[in-house]
Amino acid sequence: METTLVLVKPDGVQRHVVGAIIARFEAKGLQIVGLKMQRIPEATLRTHYGDHKGKPFFEGLIAYMASGPVVALALRGPRAIATVRKMMGKTFGFEAEPGTIRGDLGLSGSFNLVHGSDSPASAEKEMQLFFRPEDLVEYRHLDYDVILDPRDAGDQGKK
Repeated sequence: METTLVLVKPDGVQRHVVGAIIARFEAKGLQIVGLKMQRIPEATLRTHYGDHKGKPFFEGLIAYMASGPVVALALRGPRAIATVRKMMGKTFGFEAEPGTIRGDLGLSGSFNLVHGSDSPASAEKEMQLFFRPEDLVEYRHLDYDVILDPRDAGDQGKK
C-alpha cells in the first residue's frame, strides 16, 4: 500500500469544492488516514516547492498558497500515487480531461485546485511536512473486502 499527500489548494477551499474532491477519492476506494485544514507557513511552502525555486512562477506560487487555508489529506491504497495523479488530471483545468478533478472543476491556467505527490520519494518527504506520525490513523478499511482483489491489497489491506 502507498500513502500519498493531497493538498486542496486555497482556490478549492474558497470555491467550496473540498467535499466534492474528497468524495471522489473516497468513491475510488482510497482510504483517508490523515485530514486537516491549515494555513501553511511560508517557510514550509518554500521547502515544499523548493524544486521550483528560480522559476518565474515560484514567488507567485508561494504567495498563492499562503493566501488562504488548504486542506491536507493523507490517502492510502494500492498504487495511490499514480491513482491520485490520474484523478487530478493535467495541471491546468482548461487542458485537463473531463472526468478528472481539474477537468471537471477547473478552468484556470494558474489556479489548479489540488496538489498530489508525484513519486514515492516525494510522498514521503511531503507527508513529513504536513503530518506528524501521530496525525495519521491506522484502521482497517472494511470496504477493501469488496473494492480490492486480495492480490491488489495483500495482507496490508486487512489492518
